[in-house]
Amino acid sequence: MDTVKKLRQEMETRPGGMFFPNLYRCQGYKTSSGTANVEKRSDGVAAVFLLSEPHIYKNDLILGSMKDCFVEVSEEELAAANETMALFPERSFITNYDHFAPDYSTPITLGISGMIKKIERSMDIHRDSASSVALLKGMKRTLEALLGRLKKYAEKARSLIGRGDYDDEKLAFAAENCEALLLGAPKTFAQGLQLVWMIHNCFVCEGRYAMALGRIDQYLYPLYRQDVDAGNLTDSFCEELLANAFLKICECRFRGGDDVVNICIGGVDGDGNNAVNGLSYCVLHAVRDVNLPGPNLSARITKDCPDEFLDECLKVIGTGLGYPALMNDEVNVAALLRKGYDLKDVRNYCMVGCIENFIPGMQPPWSDGRFDPINYLESLLRDTRAEALDAIGSMNDFMELYEERLAKGAADYMECVKKASFVKDPENSMSPFLSCFCDFCIERGLDVNMGGTKYPSAHGAALMGIGTVSDSLAAIQRVVFDDKCVKLSELAEALKHNFQGYEDLRSVLLAVPKYGNNDDYADKYAVWYTSTLSDMFDGYRTNDGGPVYTIMASNISNIPAGAALGATPDGRLAGKPLSDAASPTYGCDTRGVTSTLLSTSKPDYTRCACGTVVNQKFSPSVFKDGKREKLAALIRVYFSRGGQEIQINSTSRKVLEDARIHPENYQSLVVRVSGFSALYVTLSDEVQEDILSRTQHEDV
Repeated sequence: MDTVKKLRQEMETRPGGMFFPNLYRCQGYKTSSGTANVEKRSDGVAAVFLLSEPHIYKNDLILGSMKDCFVEVSEEELAAANETMALFPERSFITNYDHFAPDYSTPITLGISGMIKKIERSMDIHRDSASSVALLKGMKRTLEALLGRLKKYAEKARSLIGRGDYDDEKLAFAAENCEALLLGAPKTFAQGLQLVWMIHNCFVCEGRYAMALGRIDQYLYPLYRQDVDAGNLTDSFCEELLANAFLKICECRFRGGDDVVNICIGGVDGDGNNAVNGLSYCVLHAVRDVNLPGPNLSARITKDCPDEFLDECLKVIGTGLGYPALMNDEVNVAALLRKGYDLKDVRNYCMVGCIENFIPGMQPPWSDGRFDPINYLESLLRDTRAEALDAIGSMNDFMELYEERLAKGAADYMECVKKASFVKDPENSMSPFLSCFCDFCIERGLDVNMGGTKYPSAHGAALMGIGTVSDSLAAIQRVVFDDKCVKLSELAEALKHNFQGYEDLRSVLLAVPKYGNNDDYADKYAVWYTSTLSDMFDGYRTNDGGPVYTIMASNISNIPAGAALGATPDGRLAGKPLSDAASPTYGCDTRGVTSTLLSTSKPDYTRCACGTVVNQKFSPSVFKDGKREKLAALIRVYFSRGGQEIQINSTSRKVLEDARIHPENYQSLVVRVSGFSALYVTLSDEVQEDILSRTQHEDV
């Protein structure tokens, strides 16, 4: 892995200029001879691939860098480019631009030249449809440009041989792989990985974010198996090749932040059999060796996956990296099947972005938005007159009023989403390159966002604060309706005053059973929360008729959401963070990790088709031999009871506290934040504090 270390050192130098691929894109627009908008767009994309100058690191084995698109640009050039770009507006996240898992199986099987032939056949079939022919011509143009980029990289590598400051053997190896891809489908694992990486890098240079690599241990496995069996590939070199590519995901920090490139390993095959293989381990170890945010690794854990695989996952998590997130395969498959997808397609799901379940190459790019159930509880207590509050006779009556507000909130949310995601002129917002990597787009002659995919788009309503809501409802039940300590209006008044003058009442509220301790008094509200909100959003559809998922994830939104919220009935003070994603409120899960996971597995997460985030923190000692096996057994039980996901920090509180005082000593410290990992010292004080406040389990 010496090559990986050296490559990482090379990457520490920021390129000059700014990341501005649109400078090239505008040149393509201006010189395009196409008549249809999509043809001009394809010429713009092609210009990005062909006009940029290939950047090759001295320790590159897999070629393709976003440094190609860093340019020196004057204010005048910037203004002129932006003026041209305004004529070709792009979609956005909410209108399904990125956060996508491409179909990589087809290019691996057919090669780019084979895909071009497939497009040509479709052009003949659709010759009477001008719009389809224009799109297909554009798609073909972008694939030809992809081949042109591979050729430019091969030529650049060849030109560097003999210079002395490069390794000639590595240059020749990389050049040969690129040259082979000009002729047809990849014939070796290295060629397959090179093709996948170059496609991914083209998406990045196109300006797309959070483009997943998907189930790389499945679609590259035949090439891996062939090379290993022939004695042409060792696992050590396979890991080195993978790490060489994964490391360059982290180039995105040069443009102001890490990319979130989800990579999925494990799970089942199309027939439902365990699909963990030798390449799964290689991917796992390569992400460990990179040891940087960006390669966002997810492991699909089945009930019959090898114990060795889960143990290796825990070993990597135990380094402090926080990867991989562990996904319950049975729950995720069941959740996606609820949405009407075919079983074989569902079994091939991966993740995009943080933890969002996605069927690769079969649905348009992902979109989501935040829905805050706690806000409607606050407004019910804040805006209802005192006499009306005190007229509520039971907890059931209170819940009915709360559900009415939630239903109205869900309707308002979906109205906003539909307006925001509506594209007035979709014909002039097509994605020819992206459409090449979606099943049926080529056959149908349709864009990825205009009916080309097998399934319509899906949108996720991202929920958070399940702990805050559950604890608040339990507190209301206890102090108002069971023990009758105070009237509901008095509780509402205490919240308005942030408990100033109501300190005794706050103490009573804090003593009520809390979610995360295997106590149904609070846990039943988490069960209600999940099923009720899923029922509400199940009734809605996206603009193209697709499903609306619920997600129990919030990244770090629980912090700003809490900052904007007043005090809540669980005893939380105004401005404090809400509970994170699907996790209990930090510090309230006091009975140990077993009780915590018993609580968090009670909701029916087959209702959350997108996924959940349950953050847990363990002392590094838990990952030592002897204890790690107990942790694996705990996770197995958690998943068998219906837990959907778990992700783990294993960095000690002492280290995190010292890193806040002496950040210069911890520049490479990676921690799991929420659906992603990050360098701890780059996080805001509020996020660092949120991670510190998580309950740390010292034993299993």
